Amino acid sequence: MNFTENEIFGAALIGFDMIDGPFIKWKKEFDDIKNSVNLNDFAMNFYLAFRGGNESVKKPRAILYDKFYIVAFPRDLELCCLFMRPKNLIDNNIKQLNKIASKIITEMKMNVEENEKDEDSDENTIDEIKRLIPNLLNGTKMTTPELRRYFKLSNSQIWKIMSDLENSKKIKRAEKKGRSILWTAI
Repeated sequence: MNFTENEIFGAALIGFDMIDGPFIKWKKEFDDIKNSVNLNDFAMNFYLAFRGGNESVKKPRAILYDKFYIVAFPRDLELCCLFMRPKNLIDNNIKQLNKIASKIITEMKMNVEENEKDEDSDENTIDEIKRLIPNLLNGTKMTTPELRRYFKLSNSQIWKIMSDLENSKKIKRAEKKGRSILWTAI
């Protein structure tokens, strides 16, 4: 990372008290720009962002805001934060990343819409199968495995359909043949 010392506009050491939580131990502003960051208001947020969670959880080393970024270095329970002004390169990179993110969002929306269409067509197919099975079983008996192969469904799918049809009193269990159940229309 290339930066110049004049990018750093402030530094702070955030300590941690077991009762009161994070607090500002020390702070220094290196230039005359005031009101860029109110450290007292943000101490808890910065500490939790950089130090919060389990040790196994990945933690950031830097956080980029619109007008500044923070680089943090933990030591024991303390956190040393350097507040820096970004160069124009970061703004350009963010603009480029925004374009990439917009493309990804558009692609993901299209994928979600396609999946929703597929789910709608699956529901229509299931409804059509539910309409056909009682007609198919009218005056005959068929086992669940035969019906499953006939409609190219998984075992759980055919059992869900048969259960729904049985509950709606469109089909009934006629008899049992080995481990298979023979179904017929009512």
